Amino acid sequence: MFREFRAFILRGNVLDLAVAVIIGGAFGRVITSLVSDLLMPPIGLLLGSVNFGDLYLNLTATRYASLAEAQAAGAPTVNYGLFINSVIDFVVVALAIFLLVRTANRLQRARPAEAAQPTTKECPHCISAVPLKARRCPFCTSDLAAS
Repeated sequence: MFREFRAFILRGNVLDLAVAVIIGGAFGRVITSLVSDLLMPPIGLLLGSVNFGDLYLNLTATRYASLAEAQAAGAPTVNYGLFINSVIDFVVVALAIFLLVRTANRLQRARPAEAAQPTTKECPHCISAVPLKARRCPFCTSDLAAS
């Protein structure tokens, strides 16, 4: 059983998947930082000095000055500002992946296609397509070995 498990793990596609998950996680953290630290502050400034991370709905009657204060008190809150950050984060990740896949597809189309090995040859007498290994044309019965 251990040998089968090792063979499964060492398959190329499993290793590729593991690398993709690790790289994807790191990529996600970079995009999260991009959104939180670079994109959201200017957007918040344009919308009247709004910090989306501090937007919340308090579900108790007690008033709190900030989300951190409400969370420290253990008050139930709906953190819609953090949700907005997550949605923008997702859109930026989706856009980046779209651009990456689009570029990869264009590069693959730009490569010259490999010439496929022919499987047929032309009969010199009747110009029909004949399998390469044929010694006689099935259409005109001409001897192809002599040609």
